[in-house]
Amino acid sequence: MPRPHAAALIEDVLNGQVERVLRGRGWGNRVITHIGYGSTTFVRVFARVVLGRGRGEGPPSRQDATGALGPARYERGWRAFVTAPASGVPVSVTIGDRVVYGRTDRGGHVDFVAHDHGLGPGWQQVVIRAAGTDPVPADVFIVADDVDFGLVSDIDDTVITTMLPRPMLAAWNTFVRRGKARRAVSGMAPLFRSLLAAHPGAPIVYVSTGAWNAAPTLTRFLIESGYPLGPLLLTDWGPTNTGWFRSGQQHKRESLGRLARDFPRIRWVLFGDDGQHDPELYADFARMHPDKVEAVCIRELSPAEQVLSHPIGRGDSLIGPYVSRTKPTFRAPDGHAMARLLRRAGLIGEPVAADEQPSRPRARRPAAGSERAG
Repeated sequence: MPRPHAAALIEDVLNGQVERVLRGRGWGNRVITHIGYGSTTFVRVFARVVLGRGRGEGPPSRQDATGALGPARYERGWRAFVTAPASGVPVSVTIGDRVVYGRTDRGGHVDFVAHDHGLGPGWQQVVIRAAGTDPVPADVFIVADDVDFGLVSDIDDTVITTMLPRPMLAAWNTFVRRGKARRAVSGMAPLFRSLLAAHPGAPIVYVSTGAWNAAPTLTRFLIESGYPLGPLLLTDWGPTNTGWFRSGQQHKRESLGRLARDFPRIRWVLFGDDGQHDPELYADFARMHPDKVEAVCIRELSPAEQVLSHPIGRGDSLIGPYVSRTKPTFRAPDGHAMARLLRRAGLIGEPVAADEQPSRPRARRPAAGSERAG
């Protein structure tokens, strides 16, 4: 195993010192659960263990999607990032009658995979327990064996307008503004609901370069904006074992590749925007896995958003020449225009109201062609 990068070693030392001080003051482990996913043969469970004050002095352990449905509690973004990870903590995950054991990583994260779990398709719960904590339930979505359709969506500037990644504005959006100050991209939530309603049982997965610290706030925002519920595949900001900063593009490539391996039958509709690298990433994924892509949908940013996002261009040179010849590719400025294109192509039916959709996501599959909405 290669020697960890100096940046990671420095961060580990600092985190270790903070952890010793806080534990000396009576702080203990607190579990933050995230939505997991799986098939009838495996399940992937996500959580994070951080340090918190004694019982009754802080927020409850559960801060995943279900916790997000509790009373609204939006704080300044920076509060989500002021956390002390609990590294190397023993963790157990109870899945039906089976128990899986492991430890948190250097960032306090839990990413466990269990096989032969015995859970049926649909929404299920597992129970996570860290040393010194009470058991905490976590939701997982199990995909049935006959499902052959799924949605993958970026978050920033695809479903939420954030104007990332301009440094100062990104910092303002992330650390200063309250969670509810974000704005949903018009029409995208009903579009997702319509696609999933047309394909019962399919998953939706949100893949973003955002940090895991923001997961509870992001999940709350997605739900309150009418988006279907699904797992978030986020990343851990800061030093890694190979460098000072984590590669957002690499995170997305690896996440897409893993989804292709985890669900070999599923053909994905990929949603992104043309302000960063989504067109290039999706084109590469389509080249490597042509049988895993059902359609590509790119949200076109406004001129102002393009300037603020420091774009790589409109993406035409990256995605148009290749994907448009082999896969249905659609471009539109918002979800309403995108829905008109998909409806014209016969990929979705009528819009589904937020209060008419199931409390949990459901879904199934599109076709081919390439169009653009003005």
